[in-house]
This record gives sequence, structure tokens and C-alpha cells, in this order.
Amino acid sequence: MDARERLLPLARRALAHLEADTTDLAPATMRMPASAYTDRARYERELARVWRRVPLALALSGELAGAGAYKALRVAGVPVLLTRAEDGAVRAFVNACRHRGAPLREGCGRAAKHACPYHAWAYDARGTLVAMYGEHTFGASDRSALSLTALPCAERAGLVWVALTPGGAFDVDAWLGSFAAPLATLALERWHVYLQREIEGPGWKVAWDGYLEGYHQGTLHPQTVGKNTLSNLMVTDTFGPHQRIVFGRKSLGQLRGVPEREWNPGEHIRLIHSAFPNLSISGILGDHVLVSQLYPASEPNRSVTVQTILTERAPETPEQKQAAEAFAALTLQAVRDEDYAMGLAIQRGVDGGAVDSFVFGRNEPTLQHYHRWVDKLSEGDVYGEKW
Repeated sequence: MDARERLLPLARRALAHLEADTTDLAPATMRMPASAYTDRARYERELARVWRRVPLALALSGELAGAGAYKALRVAGVPVLLTRAEDGAVRAFVNACRHRGAPLREGCGRAAKHACPYHAWAYDARGTLVAMYGEHTFGASDRSALSLTALPCAERAGLVWVALTPGGAFDVDAWLGSFAAPLATLALERWHVYLQREIEGPGWKVAWDGYLEGYHQGTLHPQTVGKNTLSNLMVTDTFGPHQRIVFGRKSLGQLRGVPEREWNPGEHIRLIHSAFPNLSISGILGDHVLVSQLYPASEPNRSVTVQTILTERAPETPEQKQAAEAFAALTLQAVRDEDYAMGLAIQRGVDGGAVDSFVFGRNEPTLQHYHRWVDKLSEGDVYGEKW
């Protein structure tokens, strides 16, 4: 099935909403206590039972292109080191030397070995301890028992998935389920990583709520995202905990009265692929894609988002570079200066006790779905079910 055939039924659903002045709806409204955004005990439980347990998309495959590539990051308090070895496989480890726990790497790069900056113990890309400084004076030790602590890891759909608890395992195909097919259509492994940056924001729930609905686009983003996107019109599909969201572009009405065989649906809708709990992939303008990976910070009221700009190919001409820079500037303004500025104001009100609850409308089914899955996974042992 080509892209047009995949997008045609989504554009048809969006146009039907435009004609009827409707949107996809939940059965009822849903109330969420503000304590769900502030309570420390609840936050710690969600870190333990959601963030440190389910497979998380921690990197794009393109960030680890070629043997020796590595990426270091910290997620939910866990230091992680991702490496690609000479066999082509990506592996994940706790980013801590087995001697005294010093981190081996920061940021991204390429290296055949990873030497500890404290006492020079060195590990290869498979996590094996390959050298110990002053080994003859250190005392009896079994190198095979001192490899880096491995984390469950798999690569699918141009993404590297990692669970943050050592010793476990996961089935990434079961985790993605039927979401794997629409995710694979994005062919993320073919895209060029143009730019990557970190953005500090409000608590992870306040921040993520903004990624899941288009109700606010016309009011909060009139000169950025909302300039070309219809507000309060959304088509949604769920795949277990994951979701695909479709917004209508303001050009959607041009399809009225036009035979479907003449439609180019990709010009009139905008897709968001949202992988639970922290990945959003948004194709907004032609040859550019925004990938957002959100992570909780050390406090319930703060988060960090890794924002990655992808281009179809490395920009070469002045026009291509200008287009990439314009897209990067647009997404920074929309997220940091609009969404997160509003989110931080909301967070201050919640932290100060001015708000006792939130209400999610019927026109926000994606928010309801997301929060129900957070509750489901944090309150009961259901990970691994077949959805």
C-alpha cells in the first residue's frame, strides 16, 4: 500500500468532521486530580512501574550509525550508554564503571573503547571489560564478571528501545503490537538528523498533555502551528497504549466536491505518531520531521525534552538550509516559547494549590487514553498483555 492509499481514509475522516463541525470524541468527560501531577509518592511509583519498566524509545537508529557510535543520556534517574558494535547490533548499558561507578561517556560520539575517566578501566562496545589499569596490583578479579551492566534493548522502526531495569527482557514486537506497522511507514532510519537540542519544561504530564490534542492550536499557536492547522478537529486511532493523531490542515476544505481519485491527502492532513509514554513524531512541513522525546526530571514539576529535527537528506543548497533552519526555529518557538511557557504557568498554579483538578473534554480522547494507561501500568501488573 502506497502513502496515498494509507492517508486517504484518514483524510476522508477528517473532511467528514470538517463538514459536520465535529471531531473524534470520548464517551464522556474525565476528571483528573491535580495531585496526579504533583504527588511525590505517585510520581515515584510511576517512575518505578512505568518509566523504568516499559520499553522506551531512547534514540533514533541514525544517531548510532556505524560501528563504534555511542550515545549517553540519563532517563528517570538511570544513566544509560547506548553503543553499536562491529556486529551491527545496538546495545544498552548502565553508564557506570563496574569499579567505582563513574560514568564512562557523555553526549554522542564514536569510539572503539570506553575508558573510565576515574581509573582507566576500559570496555568495548559489547560492554566487555577489556583492560584494567594496574591489573597486576589490583588483586584477583574475574573480568567476565565485571562487564557493564546490560539493559534490555532492541531496534525497531528506526528507533532504539530500552528498558531501564537490568536483568529483565522485553518483546518489542508485543509492546508495539499493531502500532509497528504505521510506525514503520515513517522509515525513520532513512532520515538525516539535522539538529538536536534539549528543552526544559514543566512536569512530564503537563508537558505531554500538550502533545496529545489540537484543541489549543488556534489560541496558543496562531502564528506557528496553528497558522496552518485547524483547531479542535482531530482523528485518532489507538494501538494498545500508543496513538496516532491526525489534524486537518486549513487547506482541508479544498477537498470538498473533488473526486477522491484526484485527492493528494498528504497535503491536507498532519499526522502525529505517539509512542507511549514519551515519543512524539510529527511530520509538519514537507521534507521535515519533528521528533520529541520527553523525560521526567528529578522533581515532579520539571521535565526535559530532547527535540530532534530530521530532514529528508542533509541540506546542501542555500534554499534547503534556509528551509531546515526555518522549520527548526518554528518548532522551537511553538514548543519552548508557547507550549512550555504555558505549561510552566500551569505547573506553578498546580504546585501552589490553586488548582485541585483538571477536566479532559470529550474532544480530548487522546488525553483520556494516555492517562488511563499511565494509571493502568502504575497501579497493576499488566505490562506484557497482548493488546
